[in-house]
Amino acid sequence: MSNKIVLLSLLLISSAYAGRTQSFEGKITYKNTYKSKLPNFTDEQFTAMLGYQQEYFFKKGNFKSVSNGNFFQWQIYILKDNKLYNKLANSETLFWMDAAVNNDEVIKTELTKSAVTVLGHTCDEVVLTCKSGIQKYYFTSKIGVDPQLFSNFHYQNWSTFISTAKALPVKMLIENQQFVMESVAIEISAMKLDDTLFRLPANAKIEKSPF
Repeated sequence: MSNKIVLLSLLLISSAYAGRTQSFEGKITYKNTYKSKLPNFTDEQFTAMLGYQQEYFFKKGNFKSVSNGNFFQWQIYILKDNKLYNKLANSETLFWMDAAVNNDEVIKTELTKSAVTVLGHTCDEVVLTCKSGIQKYYFTSKIGVDPQLFSNFHYQNWSTFISTAKALPVKMLIENQQFVMESVAIEISAMKLDDTLFRLPANAKIEKSPF
Protein backbone atom coordinates (compact mmCIF):
# COMPACT_ATOMS: atom_id res chain seq x y z
CA MET A 1 0.00 0.00 0.00
CA SER A 2 1.48 3.37 -0.99
CA ASN A 3 2.15 6.15 1.53
CA LYS A 4 -0.51 8.28 -0.19
CA ILE A 5 -3.20 5.63 0.34
CA VAL A 6 -2.12 5.12 3.97
CA LEU A 7 -2.33 8.88 4.61
CA LEU A 8 -5.78 9.09 2.99
CA SER A 9 -7.02 6.17 5.13
CA LEU A 10 -5.76 7.85 8.31
CA LEU A 11 -7.44 11.12 7.37
CA LEU A 12 -10.75 9.35 6.76
CA ILE A 13 -10.54 7.57 10.13
CA SER A 14 -9.67 10.84 11.90
CA SER A 15 -12.59 12.63 10.25
CA ALA A 16 -14.98 9.89 11.33
CA TYR A 17 -13.93 10.20 14.97
CA ALA A 18 -13.95 14.00 14.82
CA GLY A 19 -17.57 13.91 13.72
CA ARG A 20 -18.68 11.98 16.79
CA THR A 21 -19.95 13.83 19.81
CA GLN A 22 -18.03 13.16 23.00
CA SER A 23 -20.64 11.80 25.41
CA PHE A 24 -20.87 13.07 28.96
CA GLU A 25 -20.09 10.59 31.72
CA GLY A 26 -21.03 11.49 35.26
CA LYS A 27 -23.87 12.71 37.46
CA ILE A 28 -26.41 15.50 37.06
CA THR A 29 -28.60 16.43 40.03
CA TYR A 30 -31.92 18.11 39.26
CA LYS A 31 -34.38 20.02 41.44
CA ASN A 32 -37.99 19.30 40.44
CA THR A 33 -41.14 21.34 41.01
CA TYR A 34 -44.68 20.46 39.94
CA LYS A 35 -47.82 22.45 39.14
CA SER A 36 -50.88 20.23 39.24
CA LYS A 37 -53.55 20.47 36.55
CA LEU A 38 -55.86 18.08 38.39
CA PRO A 39 -58.55 19.51 40.72
CA ASN A 40 -58.21 16.67 43.24
CA PHE A 41 -54.40 16.45 43.33
CA THR A 42 -52.14 19.18 44.74
CA ASP A 43 -48.66 20.39 43.78
CA GLU A 44 -47.40 19.02 47.08
CA GLN A 45 -48.85 15.57 46.42
CA PHE A 46 -47.09 15.33 43.05
CA THR A 47 -43.84 16.50 44.65
CA ALA A 48 -44.08 13.94 47.46
CA MET A 49 -44.93 11.14 45.04
CA LEU A 50 -42.34 11.83 42.34
CA GLY A 51 -39.67 13.62 44.36
CA TYR A 52 -38.25 17.14 44.50
CA GLN A 53 -34.73 15.93 43.66
CA GLN A 54 -33.35 13.42 41.16
CA GLU A 55 -29.82 12.22 40.52
CA TYR A 56 -29.07 11.03 36.99
CA PHE A 57 -25.99 8.95 36.21
CA PHE A 58 -24.96 8.69 32.53
CA LYS A 59 -22.42 6.45 30.84
CA LYS A 60 -22.16 5.23 27.22
CA GLY A 61 -25.89 5.46 26.56
CA ASN A 62 -26.90 3.82 29.84
CA PHE A 63 -28.41 5.88 32.63
CA LYS A 64 -29.82 5.54 36.11
CA SER A 65 -32.19 7.97 37.82
CA VAL A 66 -32.66 7.99 41.60
CA SER A 67 -35.52 10.02 43.13
CA ASN A 68 -36.39 11.01 46.71
CA GLY A 69 -40.10 10.53 45.99
CA ASN A 70 -42.25 8.24 48.12
CA PHE A 71 -43.67 6.41 45.08
CA PHE A 72 -41.09 6.49 42.28
CA GLN A 73 -37.68 5.31 43.58
CA TRP A 74 -35.37 4.67 40.65
CA GLN A 75 -35.14 3.89 36.94
CA ILE A 76 -32.42 2.22 34.87
CA TYR A 77 -32.11 2.41 31.09
CA ILE A 78 -30.00 -0.35 29.53
CA LEU A 79 -28.94 0.53 26.00
CA LYS A 80 -28.48 -3.01 24.70
CA ASP A 81 -32.06 -3.87 25.76
CA ASN A 82 -33.51 -0.47 24.81
CA LYS A 83 -35.67 -0.84 27.91
CA LEU A 84 -36.47 1.26 30.96
CA TYR A 85 -36.68 -0.62 34.27
CA ASN A 86 -38.67 1.11 37.01
CA LYS A 87 -38.63 0.51 40.76
CA LEU A 88 -41.70 1.70 42.65
CA ALA A 89 -41.95 1.93 46.43
CA ASN A 90 -45.04 -0.26 46.67
CA SER A 91 -43.59 -3.27 44.84
CA GLU A 92 -40.42 -5.36 44.78
CA THR A 93 -41.08 -6.12 41.10
CA LEU A 94 -39.21 -4.15 38.43
CA PHE A 95 -41.51 -2.97 35.66
CA TRP A 96 -39.96 -2.59 32.22
CA MET A 97 -41.02 -0.39 29.32
CA ASP A 98 -39.94 -0.59 25.68
CA ALA A 99 -38.13 2.69 24.91
CA ALA A 100 -38.87 2.24 21.19
CA VAL A 101 -42.59 2.76 21.85
CA ASN A 102 -43.92 6.32 21.93
CA ASN A 103 -47.61 7.07 22.35
CA ASP A 104 -46.97 10.77 21.83
CA GLU A 105 -46.25 12.69 18.62
CA VAL A 106 -44.07 15.73 17.94
CA ILE A 107 -45.94 18.27 15.81
CA LYS A 108 -43.29 20.98 15.65
CA THR A 109 -39.67 21.49 16.76
CA GLU A 110 -38.20 24.94 17.42
CA LEU A 111 -34.64 25.90 18.36
CA THR A 112 -33.64 29.19 20.05
CA LYS A 113 -30.01 30.09 20.69
CA SER A 114 -28.77 31.49 24.02
CA ALA A 115 -32.16 31.33 25.74
CA VAL A 116 -31.18 30.94 29.42
CA THR A 117 -28.21 30.55 31.74
CA VAL A 118 -28.01 27.52 34.06
CA LEU A 119 -25.08 27.02 36.48
CA GLY A 120 -23.10 29.58 34.51
CA HIS A 121 -23.69 27.82 31.17
CA THR A 122 -25.38 29.73 28.34
CA CYS A 123 -28.00 27.31 27.07
CA ASP A 124 -29.98 26.93 23.85
CA GLU A 125 -33.65 25.98 23.94
CA VAL A 126 -35.51 23.23 22.09
CA VAL A 127 -39.30 23.47 22.17
CA LEU A 128 -41.28 20.39 21.16
CA THR A 129 -44.95 21.00 20.48
CA CYS A 130 -46.52 17.58 21.02
CA LYS A 131 -49.91 15.93 21.13
CA SER A 132 -49.44 15.60 24.90
CA GLY A 133 -48.46 19.25 25.46
CA ILE A 134 -45.37 21.45 25.33
CA GLN A 135 -41.89 20.18 26.17
CA LYS A 136 -39.04 22.66 26.59
CA TYR A 137 -35.43 21.56 26.96
CA TYR A 138 -32.36 23.70 27.63
CA PHE A 139 -28.87 22.42 26.90
CA THR A 140 -25.20 23.26 26.46
CA SER A 141 -22.75 21.54 24.13
CA LYS A 142 -20.39 21.19 27.11
CA ILE A 143 -22.58 18.29 28.25
CA GLY A 144 -22.74 16.64 24.85
CA VAL A 145 -23.95 13.16 23.96
CA ASP A 146 -23.70 11.05 20.83
CA PRO A 147 -27.27 11.08 19.40
CA GLN A 148 -26.75 7.61 17.92
CA LEU A 149 -26.84 6.20 21.46
CA PHE A 150 -30.50 7.23 21.76
CA SER A 151 -31.61 6.86 18.15
CA ASN A 152 -34.11 4.13 19.14
CA PHE A 153 -35.21 5.79 22.39
CA HIS A 154 -38.51 7.26 21.16
CA TYR A 155 -40.38 7.14 24.48
CA GLN A 156 -41.48 10.63 25.57
CA ASN A 157 -39.86 12.06 22.41
CA TRP A 158 -36.35 11.63 23.86
CA SER A 159 -34.71 10.75 20.52
CA THR A 160 -36.21 13.86 18.90
CA PHE A 161 -34.71 16.13 21.54
CA ILE A 162 -31.32 14.39 21.57
CA SER A 163 -31.01 14.38 17.77
CA THR A 164 -31.59 18.14 17.79
CA ALA A 165 -29.50 19.11 20.82
CA LYS A 166 -26.75 16.45 20.74
CA ALA A 167 -26.54 17.13 24.47
CA LEU A 168 -28.20 16.27 27.76
CA PRO A 169 -30.66 18.79 29.22
CA VAL A 170 -29.76 21.02 32.14
CA LYS A 171 -33.30 22.36 32.42
CA MET A 172 -36.69 20.97 31.37
CA LEU A 173 -40.28 22.24 31.35
CA ILE A 174 -42.63 19.35 30.63
CA GLU A 175 -46.38 19.82 30.32
CA ASN A 176 -48.94 17.04 30.09
CA GLN A 177 -52.57 16.56 31.08
CA GLN A 178 -51.70 15.95 34.74
CA PHE A 179 -49.09 18.58 35.60
CA VAL A 180 -46.35 20.97 34.53
CA MET A 181 -42.91 19.90 35.75
CA GLU A 182 -39.85 22.13 35.92
CA SER A 183 -36.55 20.33 36.37
CA VAL A 184 -33.35 22.37 36.78
CA ALA A 185 -29.79 21.11 37.23
CA ILE A 186 -28.30 22.19 40.56
CA GLU A 187 -25.06 20.20 40.20
CA ILE A 188 -23.16 18.74 37.25
CA SER A 189 -20.24 16.42 38.00
CA ALA A 190 -18.17 14.74 35.30
CA MET A 191 -16.77 11.50 36.72
CA LYS A 192 -15.93 7.93 35.84
CA LEU A 193 -18.76 5.57 36.72
CA ASP A 194 -18.62 1.83 37.40
CA ASP A 195 -20.62 -0.31 34.97
CA THR A 196 -22.22 -2.13 37.93
CA LEU A 197 -24.28 1.01 38.60
CA PHE A 198 -26.41 0.14 35.56
CA ARG A 199 -27.02 -3.51 36.41
CA LEU A 200 -30.35 -4.76 37.69
CA PRO A 201 -30.45 -6.32 41.17
CA ALA A 202 -29.66 -10.02 41.15
CA ASN A 203 -32.70 -12.33 41.10
CA ALA A 204 -35.05 -9.36 40.69
CA LYS A 205 -38.60 -10.16 39.60
CA ILE A 206 -39.23 -8.39 36.28
CA GLU A 207 -42.54 -7.79 34.53
CA LYS A 208 -43.76 -5.66 31.66
CA SER A 209 -45.20 -2.39 32.93
CA PRO A 210 -49.01 -2.24 32.97
CA PHE A 211 -48.87 1.55 32.57
